[in-house]
Amino acid sequence: MSHPEPHVQGHCDARFTAVRAAFEENFHDRGELGAAVAVTLDGETVVDLWGGWADAARTHRWERETLVNVWSTSKGPTSLCAHILADRGLLDFDAPVAAYWPEFAAAGKETVLVRHLLSHRAGLAGLREPHTLAQLFDWELTVARLAAQEPWWEPGTRSGYHALTFGHLVGEVVRRVSGLLPGAFLEREVTGPLGIDFTIGLPEKEADRAAELVRSSAAPSSEQAAAFARLAPAAVAALANPPLGAAEANSPVWRAAEVPAANGHGTARAVAALYGIFAGRGSFGSRRVLSPEAAERVREGQGACRDVVLGAGFEHETEIGLGLWLSGPGGSYGPNPRAVGHDGFGGSCGLADPETGLSLGYVMNRMGPHIADDPRKMALVDALYSAL
Repeated sequence: MSHPEPHVQGHCDARFTAVRAAFEENFHDRGELGAAVAVTLDGETVVDLWGGWADAARTHRWERETLVNVWSTSKGPTSLCAHILADRGLLDFDAPVAAYWPEFAAAGKETVLVRHLLSHRAGLAGLREPHTLAQLFDWELTVARLAAQEPWWEPGTRSGYHALTFGHLVGEVVRRVSGLLPGAFLEREVTGPLGIDFTIGLPEKEADRAAELVRSSAAPSSEQAAAFARLAPAAVAALANPPLGAAEANSPVWRAAEVPAANGHGTARAVAALYGIFAGRGSFGSRRVLSPEAAERVREGQGACRDVVLGAGFEHETEIGLGLWLSGPGGSYGPNPRAVGHDGFGGSCGLADPETGLSLGYVMNRMGPHIADDPRKMALVDALYSAL
């Protein structure tokens, strides 16, 4: 059976031809529509590939400058904002959140620490009361509801993935300390000075560059369906209040909003560059963003456990550092258990491995059905490490 030409473009150093082969196989064998992958090694770009289609109708090619919503891969750049403030002595991860955000002390949360926000251990995985998309876009309303809410579980005891609330919780602390929301802070401190093509939300002037997200036609497996049926109320709140998908993310109102947990837009090169700051122990190329000590803290594990929200989707316990997931025994970010990264809803990924100096960014528009470790992403990660 013949396969359609994936029209892969870009460059790939000879040492990493396995990554190009895996990327092409994603189109031939794994249902890829449009995508890009980038790899940096010690701050130098060694893979920069793109191909396929930017829309479901296959009328627009995916180009070098095509942007796409990367969902939770946005959490790495959002976490970076907090690490920059901590590195400057303006934010203490071991301080109570209420020291910066006094209203947060309500409903028994006076002892919740900043590190609990970064490690998804604050017990605020989702809102208890129904929360619409329009309300999510209202920053003041959303953070006020989070500040007033009683935790779903005892904060600090275990992780429960804060799918959407992570960005508002960490972001409000960033705002209280710096005076800026994460999008503006990231642009001022990182993406602007370093020329990184990534934004929280998407400026209207860039809309023509944005790929259309496409919902996967693949249904969840029976095992996945059964796992979701057993979800705890906190998990339902985290993953479906409000419900979100490709249609919502393609809308102008989503792109105009600030949702730091989920509506970062960028190229694969941009994702690789941002995660490359952690891979480079605080430096990217010749530019230092964090001290080595501050960069190391992102992978300061907070304890392996069965995650309250996502636990049913993994065969093993997982561990989150201060903003990113550790690769751990499952090898989500390669064979180094101390490598870190973050997946995005539908398949995207950012990866940082300080031991090898590698970072990876993978972005795509056809959303897969997997909770994490999409087969397309894992094929690229496996190929990357096979080249070493």
